[in-house]
Amino acid sequence: MDAPRLVAPSAAWKDSYRSLVDEFAASNEPAVPFTLAFPHENFEAFLAELAGAARGVGIPSSFVPHSTFWLVRGAEVAGVSNLRHRLNDELLIEGGHIGYGIRPSARGQGLGREILRLTLLEAARLDLGRVLLTCAKDNPASAAVIAANGGRLESEAYVEARGKVTQRWWIDVRGGAPAQSA
Repeated sequence: MDAPRLVAPSAAWKDSYRSLVDEFAASNEPAVPFTLAFPHENFEAFLAELAGAARGVGIPSSFVPHSTFWLVRGAEVAGVSNLRHRLNDELLIEGGHIGYGIRPSARGQGLGREILRLTLLEAARLDLGRVLLTCAKDNPASAAVIAANGGRLESEAYVEARGKVTQRWWIDVRGGAPAQSA
């Protein structure tokens, strides 16, 4: 099978992307990253919205410019990542620079580590320096992915809006993505 790679969202992956969204919906899990919840019935408009968001065009005033990437393995969109180009006050508390999700049927295969590694390379290309990631304390799989990619736990705080403790992790991407640990 082909090595996983990040691609820009495009119509070439429409059916597989829709399959991924349907799989998340069937699992009753929250849509992570948040772009999975964007309407995509008009796929060309959806793609235009994502392209505009990367340039900071057409986004709500409370948002920051953000780029979306699809992790493709073979003929399948296996995951989605979203890279925020900067942080606002809300993202500093929860959300951070990067959100990512792997389709439920593709989990446990190292794809979470890979999508984060590849997205960290994109963050390095944007000269972000240090990247903040957050995850719920009760999500040890996500914490392990972040730690394996060089994450350093800074703090934990109860986020009332979620009713959960959120962990805040920092990864230094100066010079590219850090080497992964086992």
